[in-house]
Amino acid sequence: MDGEATSLTENLLRRERWIVFSGLTTITVLAWIYILTGAATGMSIRAMTIISLFPHRMVGMPMPSEAWTVTYWIIMLLMWWVMMIAMMTPSAAPMILLYARATRHSQSNGQLGRGAASAATFAAGYLLVWLGFSLAATLLQWVLERFGAISGMWMASASAGLSAAILFAAGIYQLSPWKHRCLSHCRAPAEFLTRHRRSGRVGALRMGIEHGAFCVGCCWVLMALLFVGGIMNVLWIAVLAIFVLLEKVAPQGQWFARVTGILLVAWGAATLVRH
Repeated sequence: MDGEATSLTENLLRRERWIVFSGLTTITVLAWIYILTGAATGMSIRAMTIISLFPHRMVGMPMPSEAWTVTYWIIMLLMWWVMMIAMMTPSAAPMILLYARATRHSQSNGQLGRGAASAATFAAGYLLVWLGFSLAATLLQWVLERFGAISGMWMASASAGLSAAILFAAGIYQLSPWKHRCLSHCRAPAEFLTRHRRSGRVGALRMGIEHGAFCVGCCWVLMALLFVGGIMNVLWIAVLAIFVLLEKVAPQGQWFARVTGILLVAWGAATLVRH
């Protein structure tokens, strides 16, 4: 009987792991599809990427910008949030999968769905934090566009000073103790679950929010680099997403972050010198 119970538990864990993994994969794929189809902006992601990579081609051309109506605010907010979902879900997946497994192990009634449901609540809390970040990013985009610091046409920095400032800030933050304190939480899912363990749906939501807060604390300045490379530059989005993933799961992720910090500072200095 003990052997049968163990086998049943293993089967449930395996099935739930695939349920959670499939859900995270689906969310990520749908988010990328939304971005690749223009994020409801009516713009071509290919054209936006080319413009962001080769802004000199646009010299002398008129640069109309979209009026910030209520509809446009919503479109921009959704664009940022879905972009964050596309970029951050893969790096959060190890934590969410481990949480689902730990939840299933802590249950004694053996009902399928409890672990997956709790993992969904945890993921919802995590993504809610990124919604808050997206609201702040949208507001910053509006302010910078009003002052002419970024182009409303290709959604990228139109100021060498702004680009250099963001690069310096990102590089210095990559080397700061605050960055590595947050990164250490993201790189140690088991330790996070041990320290912040709470029961129930509300507990799962709170844990997701707490993990999301550490994740935003780790990556917020890196996300600001989208203003430098182009908010709708799909190549830049992919590079940052891969970088965040490596930083959190690669064996030497913390050293990777430090080296990148030095490179970002050098890039910022080069930007100032060049212009």
